[in-house]
Amino acid sequence: VAGAPEVQGTGRMDDGSDTDAEVMWLNGQVRDTEGNPVAGAKVEVWHANSKGGYSFFDKTQSDYNLRRTIITDSDGRYAVRSIIPSGYGCPPDSPTQEVLNLLGRHGERPAHIHYFISAPGYQH
Repeated sequence: VAGAPEVQGTGRMDDGSDTDAEVMWLNGQVRDTEGNPVAGAKVEVWHANSKGGYSFFDKTQSDYNLRRTIITDSDGRYAVRSIIPSGYGCPPDSPTQEVLNLLGRHGERPAHIHYFISAPGYQH
């Protein structure tokens, strides 16, 4: 979802409303193919809440809950506090499930975290 809040180097993804959730930290370092740190890279991260719902689609969540763009520091590092996501099933009457049915695949998704990483001069 476009427009997720940007944080510099470190921040928090969750809004604190999911009291059933367990806290986790996501951290890492963006490096180029030579192993050099990439300062100023955009690390876009998003995931479901402890009930398997994504903000924007799940209207019980605040806007951009569990969605952030983290700009890496001078050493290419980032860290964000969040919560452990839950697996979920695609809604049975959704277009996604319809496609999966046609492919002979189930709609159950294990817990996972999405990342997009980009930086000027590098392939997205």
